[in-house]
Amino acid sequence: MLKAKTKLTSSPNEIIERAIQVRTGRSRLDGDLAVPPGARGVVLVAHGTGSSRHSSRNRHVAAELQGAGYATLLLDLLTSGEERLDSISAQIRFDIPLLGERVVHAVEWVREQAETKRLPLGLFGASTGAAAAIVAAAERPREVTAIVSRGGRPDLAGSALERVRAPTLLIVGGADEVVLDLNREALSKLRCTSALEIVPGATHLFEEEGALERVSRLAREWFGKWMLGGA
Repeated sequence: MLKAKTKLTSSPNEIIERAIQVRTGRSRLDGDLAVPPGARGVVLVAHGTGSSRHSSRNRHVAAELQGAGYATLLLDLLTSGEERLDSISAQIRFDIPLLGERVVHAVEWVREQAETKRLPLGLFGASTGAAAAIVAAAERPREVTAIVSRGGRPDLAGSALERVRAPTLLIVGGADEVVLDLNREALSKLRCTSALEIVPGATHLFEEEGALERVSRLAREWFGKWMLGGA
């Protein structure tokens, strides 16, 4: 049974925000759920380990999605204790089966909440979170309608790439050459509707002027096309 600890707040622009915890096995994962008025879809944002739900980059994208009418769930895939351990060993961040299983639990949690259970669901993954999102989508093909990866490592999803059915967009910085090659390799293994978008001149963190805005626009357009039928 999944449980969530919630704290309800309301922002001036009427977006309802909840600080939540998703229980998966013995672990409790922290997350932030934001639901704009009349939400027409929900996007679960899976962060790469070494980052967190407080990442300014993913929060930027989440805010843009909220402005377009999507609820968002920003989720930490590791507990605080695991993050400390991983900062030393750098091993948990590459445990894609574990991370994918946790995204599956989060998908189930979204489907239990009154305000999101009937909304079409998309996944947005960054770094190793992209591989976790692909694994979860392969495990829950009826639940996940679209996937977007930002600077991700979809190649780490292994055989799950061939089982994904949700339309998948891979976004990579043009100057992030190693990750770009890995994304091209992953793209060749996808059997679903898929595309690779390259942001010219952008590096792995998309810190260049206008890079994150381009990522946000591409994500909005992809989710709009495949979650909402082009709306």
